[in-house]
Parts: sequence; C-alpha cells; structure tokens
Amino acid sequence: MIRRWRQWRRAWRVALRITALNFRARMEYRGDFVTSLMVGIAWQVSVLVFAGVLLARFPGLGGWNQGGVLLIASIRLLSHGIAVALFGMLWWTPDLVQEGMLDGYLVRPLPVYRQVLLSQFPLNALGDSTAAVLLFALALTKLQLSWTPLRIGYFAAGVAGGVLVQGALETLVASLSFRYTIGLPWFQWVDSVAGTFGNYPLKILPVPARVVLTYVFPVAFIAYLPAAVLTGRVAGSGVSAWLAFASPVVGLALYVLARLIWARALRRYESV
Repeated sequence: MIRRWRQWRRAWRVALRITALNFRARMEYRGDFVTSLMVGIAWQVSVLVFAGVLLARFPGLGGWNQGGVLLIASIRLLSHGIAVALFGMLWWTPDLVQEGMLDGYLVRPLPVYRQVLLSQFPLNALGDSTAAVLLFALALTKLQLSWTPLRIGYFAAGVAGGVLVQGALETLVASLSFRYTIGLPWFQWVDSVAGTFGNYPLKILPVPARVVLTYVFPVAFIAYLPAAVLTGRVAGSGVSAWLAFASPVVGLALYVLARLIWARALRRYESV
C-alpha cells in the first residue's frame, strides 16, 4: 500500500512538472497566449448571449426559473472548461495515429494515455473557465438557495462528475482512432451535442430526445441532473431520484469504463 501511494504521488509530481513546463512554453509567445485565452471566451460567447436573452426576455424555461437555468448552463460550462484542460489533447489522438507518432509514445516509460493528455497545455480551457465563473456568479444573484456545506460539496461533486462524463466521451472517441480512420469532426460533434443540449432543462425536449440524452448520450449527467438536485427539482427531472443524486458516481463509472475500452483498443493497435 505504501509503495502504491509513493508511485501515485510520484506520478502526480511528474504530471504537474510537465504541465508547468508546457504552460511556461506557451507563455513564451505572448501574442499566441492572449489570443488562445480570448478564443476560449469567444467560443462560449453563445452561452453568455443566451444568458443575456434569458434575463431580458423570459422569466424561466421549462418550469425552471432564471436562476435554475443559469445554474445548469454554468455547471455545464465549468465542467467543460475543466474537461478541456484535462482531456482536451485527446482530440489529437487520430493525428498521432495516422502520422505514426504514437509509436514513440509506446516505448517511453509513461502510460500512453497520460502522455497524450500532457503533450500540450490547452490554453483555451482558461477562457472557457473564465466564462463559466462569470455565468455562475450571475446565477448566484438569481438563485434563492442556502449554500450549506452539504450543498457546496454536492456542487463540487456534480462538476467533477460532469468533467468525467465529458472525459469518458472523448476517451471513447479517441479509442476508435486505434481501429478506424477518424478525425476532428467526431470530437467536434460530441462537443457540439453536449454544448447544444447541456445548457437547458431537458424537460423542454420531447420524451424520446430526453431518453437518448440521458441513457444513450449521457448529457443529462453533465449539468441538468446535478442542478435538479441542488435546486430541489428531482421529482420533475424525468429520472429516478436515486439516479439523479448519483450523477457524480455515474460520471466516475462511465470514465472507468472508457479507460478500460481505451486499454483494450490500445492493445490491438497496429502501427501505420
């Protein structure tokens, strides 16, 4: 047990050092650094515009008041920003495979998955997170909630669960690149679906769409169900109460499953 703890601590120390070096490398080019930050914010400007329109035109959406809808959008955007920081480099796995660069990763004394994640520092994640914090601050002004330690803890767990759901989806798509020729559009499609439907209460959609976005493409577990728990709207969420409360655990389970699929796919990888 002590040996495993030391190995885990050493692995995290190495990861943090590599991340710090990558961040310093990106800062060497100040213009690119600032541009990447602005792109991250601009990429999420549609969510900020949506918040402005909601506050100006509508009292709520799908039975949710303004604060509740903004909470969904802010959790989704915050989990997205963290997911981009942690898993964003998975988008380049198809290029690594098709250009034969993954072969070099296989002979290094570090897991391939970790090498892919640490290959660069995705600066646009900082822009995404900045927009998310602004949106969450706006949601707090509209929410009438008592932020007890339990509720704060569940909020953090809900965000973490949303991060893991998105990490699981991107890991699954990246795993496909070991057997099939795929490109960025696959990752962009996954990101687009999560971004399009993850900002709204799913109650506004037809029942078949809600079922798909809960049990097939688990967008509901990113922000909608955690927000339903935080605001006391579990009864009208369309799923069992235990499943809504277990949203963070579902995210963890999906991510573990995705990592197992990645490991299996990597064992069958054949160099180009």
